[in-house]
Amino acid sequence: MPWKQVNVNEQRVAFVLQAREPQANISQLCREYGISRDTGHRWLKRAAATHTVMELCESSRRPHHSPKHTGEGIEQRVEQLRQQTGWGAAKLQWLLAREGVRLAVSTVHRILQRRQLIGRKDHHSSALQRFERPEPNQLWQMDGKGQYRLRQGWCYPLTVLDDHSRYAVGVYALPRWETEQIWPCLEQTFERHGLPQAMLLDHGVPWWSVTNGHGLTQFSVRLIEQGIDLLYGRPYHPQTRGKIERFHRTLDHSVRHRGRPMEFAPWPALLEEFRQQYNQQRPHAALGMQPPAQRYRSSSRAYREKPQPWEYPSGSTVLRLNPRGCLDYAERRWFVCEALGSKQVRLQRFEDRILVSYRHLYVRELHLVSGTTSSLVLPVAGYQA
Repeated sequence: MPWKQVNVNEQRVAFVLQAREPQANISQLCREYGISRDTGHRWLKRAAATHTVMELCESSRRPHHSPKHTGEGIEQRVEQLRQQTGWGAAKLQWLLAREGVRLAVSTVHRILQRRQLIGRKDHHSSALQRFERPEPNQLWQMDGKGQYRLRQGWCYPLTVLDDHSRYAVGVYALPRWETEQIWPCLEQTFERHGLPQAMLLDHGVPWWSVTNGHGLTQFSVRLIEQGIDLLYGRPYHPQTRGKIERFHRTLDHSVRHRGRPMEFAPWPALLEEFRQQYNQQRPHAALGMQPPAQRYRSSSRAYREKPQPWEYPSGSTVLRLNPRGCLDYAERRWFVCEALGSKQVRLQRFEDRILVSYRHLYVRELHLVSGTTSSLVLPVAGYQA
């Protein structure tokens, strides 16, 4: 079995874990993973020297020595000109050329990056290629439109869009942006159209948390328990979620064209009327002037109000976290993840560490010697959605 198209780092972790099992046949494992014995032993050697599992991942290939690296004096001059003018790489290249310094625009840009002289607003790189899932319900995009001010309070539109067909599976008006308001709307969408294979989200509330390294919240855990893979767009890169961003422009134009209500009561009907017209009547240029309904069909995956329990491999060590997401193990209390309070997790021994996984996700690494922990972001290798 050659390296799969799933993350190669996942395969390395899986290889090392299997190789550490009693009676493991290293030669047979190398053949199964499609690697040479030298490669397999190299990864085992690296595993023995690592402090965290994440150190098994691909090492930087940056050369130790760069003979053509731009001199320090030139870099300082680039930094000085940037601070004086605030200009970008192309204009700075022009200034440097007047001084007899010949640099490519890309080189000037890299100097600005190395010296941390590029602000967040300058990081909006263009989308190099468009992507579209080949079938409906392989990916849904979900986001908040942004609030509309009312005479009293606000209206927060919630939007859910199918990536393949651009079909709006849900557009809802919410008086508050919180889980208690959002989840019932999503349940209604699931009951009406079934479940997608994956959902694309941003790094926002309520589906992302900054309190743990993997961003899990009680909201995102609910989605995972429905068998939905979660994908997150790159921060400050709205092109990743370009379809739903464009959908929001169309929604905003329609609202302003119809007349923006200043009371909350008319909003639910207004947004549902817009959704029906958008799906059934409005021609879409990216779909050959067909309306999205021509390309959409509901999912065959049914929503379960009470998901089936996850079955860990036979013989696994499975323990339950306390309500605060902590684990009592090896005479210590370890923090795992607050969003997984009272959930059952699997423990796997790896050298002097314990890998903690919830369903198909590694979520924490416990360091038995130091008593510290670190978050993980790797899916368990071999999982199929």
